[in-house]
Amino acid sequence: LIDWTKRKKEFLELIDEIKDNSKKLNSLYDCVVPWSGGKDSTSIALKLKFEFGLNPLLVTFSPLLINECGRLNRIELLKMGFDSIFLNPNPLISRKLARRFFIERGNPKVAWDAGVNAGPIQVAINYNIPTVFYAEHGESEYGGLVLDNDSEKKRNLREVIEHQIGDYPENWTSDEISIGDLSPYIYPSEKKLNKKNLIAYYFSYFFRWSMFENYEYVKKKMPNFKTNPNGRTKGTFTDFDSLDDKIDCLYYYMQYIKFGFGRATRDSCRMIQNNQMTRQRGIELARKYDNEFPEDDYEEVIEYLGINN
Repeated sequence: LIDWTKRKKEFLELIDEIKDNSKKLNSLYDCVVPWSGGKDSTSIALKLKFEFGLNPLLVTFSPLLINECGRLNRIELLKMGFDSIFLNPNPLISRKLARRFFIERGNPKVAWDAGVNAGPIQVAINYNIPTVFYAEHGESEYGGLVLDNDSEKKRNLREVIEHQIGDYPENWTSDEISIGDLSPYIYPSEKKLNKKNLIAYYFSYFFRWSMFENYEYVKKKMPNFKTNPNGRTKGTFTDFDSLDDKIDCLYYYMQYIKFGFGRATRDSCRMIQNNQMTRQRGIELARKYDNEFPEDDYEEVIEYLGINN
């Protein structure tokens, strides 16, 4: 039911506005793109720069356990003429938080979720860049509680806290972790965002979102884009999604343990939604791979979390 031609026209008008704003502010960059090096954020960076003429600053919040595939893909895109900032929070603190939240919530990436949301916004404020482009709004794309009528287009602070993080990082202080240690994870206040007139948009509002089409687009533009060298990722049938962190296989396996559906269900549902796979085929793949144990990098991940095997 969405008129994508109308949405693209709206986007082109926004691009003109963004360029005008960056000139008025004497900003070195037109926008910030939170960038992992994966196919989704890379496709956005490529389109903004080469199709729409913006000069984006790419901002990466470090994975917990960097793998070779993600590292090489980041290098490959930067060769095409991008500036980037790699945010590397205190590894002792990030490791303690990963262990804590794995034990408490079965999710070692809670603090990382906070950092990947807060970091690019902090950089945008510090560099006086008033526009940020995130990828998709999950609640609109895949189902969930939408808290604001405009939130499929513009990032909503309440949704970030409730959906993306689930908590205020200010609450994570302990005998070992001070409020200063948590600064990379703390999202700027609404007052500060309004003062800077900073707006974060979702790219998926303007253009139909498809993880598979994003991958095909990036592979066409970057023939050396790396995928899982094993042919597919444990727990699913794809080889091109969530490749930048060794901890991701355990992360998605815990999703299966807690909620009863795994990574293959996640991937197949997104492809069924876009008519790239039949429902029957998705069911077959989910039954085959959802409960697959995340043995790739498992020993390293468990050691990182400080948990006896």
